Amino acid sequence: MSKLVIVESPAKARTIGQYLGKDYAVMATMGHLRDLPKSGKGIEEGFSLVYVPIEGREDVISKLKAAASKSESVFLATDPDREGEAISWHVKELLGLSDDAVHRVAFNEITKKEVNKAIASPRGIDYKLVDAQQARRALDRIVGYEISPLLWRKIKSGLSAGRVQSVATRLVVDREEERRAFVPEEYWSLSVKLGRVKGAGEFEAAYFAPEGEKKAEIPDGETANGLLEKVRNAPFSVKSVTHSEKKRSPAPPFITSTLQQEASSRLGLAPRRAMAVAQQLYEGVEVAGFGLTGLITYMRTDSLRLSDDAVADARTFIRGRYGADYLPESARVYKSRAGAQDAHEAIRPTHIDLPPETVRGSLNDEQYKLYALIWNRFLACQMQSAVYDLLTIDSVSAGEIFRANHTTKVFAGFTAVYDYGKEEQGAPLPDLSEGEGLKLLEITPAQHFTKPPARYTEATLIRAMEEQGIGRPSTYAPTLSTITDREYVLREDKHLRPTPLGEVLTGYMKDRFSRIVDVTFTAQMEESLDDVEKGKAEWKGMLKAFYEAFSAARAAAEADLQNGRLRVPDEPTDQTCDLCGKPMAIKMGRFGRYVACTGYPDCKNTRALSEPTDGVCPLCGGTVLKKKSKKGYTYYGCEKHPGCTFMTWDTPQKTTCPDCGKTLFRVRYQKVPICENPACKSFVPEENRGYKKREDDGAKTKPAAKKPPARKPAAKKPAARQKKG
Repeated sequence: MSKLVIVESPAKARTIGQYLGKDYAVMATMGHLRDLPKSGKGIEEGFSLVYVPIEGREDVISKLKAAASKSESVFLATDPDREGEAISWHVKELLGLSDDAVHRVAFNEITKKEVNKAIASPRGIDYKLVDAQQARRALDRIVGYEISPLLWRKIKSGLSAGRVQSVATRLVVDREEERRAFVPEEYWSLSVKLGRVKGAGEFEAAYFAPEGEKKAEIPDGETANGLLEKVRNAPFSVKSVTHSEKKRSPAPPFITSTLQQEASSRLGLAPRRAMAVAQQLYEGVEVAGFGLTGLITYMRTDSLRLSDDAVADARTFIRGRYGADYLPESARVYKSRAGAQDAHEAIRPTHIDLPPETVRGSLNDEQYKLYALIWNRFLACQMQSAVYDLLTIDSVSAGEIFRANHTTKVFAGFTAVYDYGKEEQGAPLPDLSEGEGLKLLEITPAQHFTKPPARYTEATLIRAMEEQGIGRPSTYAPTLSTITDREYVLREDKHLRPTPLGEVLTGYMKDRFSRIVDVTFTAQMEESLDDVEKGKAEWKGMLKAFYEAFSAARAAAEADLQNGRLRVPDEPTDQTCDLCGKPMAIKMGRFGRYVACTGYPDCKNTRALSEPTDGVCPLCGGTVLKKKSKKGYTYYGCEKHPGCTFMTWDTPQKTTCPDCGKTLFRVRYQKVPICENPACKSFVPEENRGYKKREDDGAKTKPAAKKPPARKPAAKKPAARQKKG
């Protein structure tokens, strides 16, 4: 009889199976196997949760039961977090195993050493983690199940509410309201171009302050003109020349939030995509010469802790590749923020001796870029600080100081591995001496106005959620996906803007369910869940306290329904109707936003809503637009349609084909992007792209396929497919 190891995904199963050998059978659950029912709340009196097998997973469950009955031991090796612990518990319950018969194993990295170490020292299921996950699931079910129907009746069908997603939407809405209420304030700057009296050498300096005082602002044009007249004909001289050393320490290793932020800002990866790629690197990829290899540690963590072995390996690598000058005297230790869970390490490579260039040929483009980001950040966090020389020249005229700065890097330190960008600041300055006379070549006043707070990007919204305690590492990516997929929030030039629907929804939630969208209350709920995980609180008692106040708010909202529905205003556009000439507006429909004529019902002209992408049409060179069909499917087409018939379901990438230079497209679930230029030798025909051709009336730009023959009597309807997790 073999030993059975149960994990979540086939990729993880293959990697672990390779490490454990023939005495172990490794099977995957393919995500969750049971959950609260789709129909009905699934929460009974006393907050007992009713779980049912997920429809479509019957075959997986049967195979696991059969394998478990023939195995001498069952090891549950799901992910090392609340969700993973809950999956292990659900598997145990479905297989009818006693606590004594279950061997729970968890590892922060999928390497042969760590996997075998975990198998050799199993533990029982941690029911505190399970209770915390059950409490979160119950909270989300209560909020979603009891508020969403009210939103359908009050605003629009198909809406949803959630503890975290509603607060995230509120942050975006509140920022937009700040921008609208913002009143610009005037200020001025005054810059001078100065030259040496004798010899060559010109430089620019900005007004700093009256001599002997701290930096001063120039509030208006009158003050700026007064300063200009004061120094226009007065002599300039060098008051001081100062050199100072400035050090920059490396950033700490990645945690979930910072990885998502950097992947978004540096690589252009959406948080959900970044986490999907990180999951692949964690579970294992086929590396030439090494076989299936887990390349990074677990990617859902808010701890900055690093293992002693990993740090020692990094220091050895730094000494060997860069030399002793790049190695601090002692290892750097980073302190996690208050309230962080310390169950896992920070995100780091599992093998520091597998630098990105070594595995480049084994990874697709996204995997390579993300792995390089993680590897470089980890190595840099154990390196010496970068050192800069800051040169400051203060020039004086009529008692007013004008300052010029220039920064030069004198020692690369960690930036040899992980560079933050432009290092030198300011134009090079001439070699001047204190007291040296200068001549005024030019003086330039400029008017400025303060700017409103910037809209959030995905990176800055995640940072705000983390700082304010909204959600946890596992919730950031799905939360952002939810609020954008449901079009409460839109991405515009990498920034997030609320839609009228998002604003109406947030206004209603603030009016009727103020606690749900209160940032402080949401953070307190996360702390309560943490207390359950630590064994400091009982989960059903926490749910009871929440529900007492929540049910009262829901009853008041129910009574308010008689006051009628809330209207979601249309968004005006600069487009005109090509049928009647009236303005077009963006409206909300059953399948999302679309453009319609404001002359309705006299004119019923509509258009699919589109937004430009980085892609270039492989047929005519036009811009590829992201569109939604009338049935809500996302597709991509040329801006010159109907003149150009290019259409694809595949996502345009920033990378181009090495053979023809045209945009590459990524087929869903495929690793390598493909070329869709028919004139290129690397062209991949549609029938060879690994997906079934989809017919959709909102995206038809090609001749329809031949009508299929009459259907035969249908066989027994198979069970509906379920999403993973």
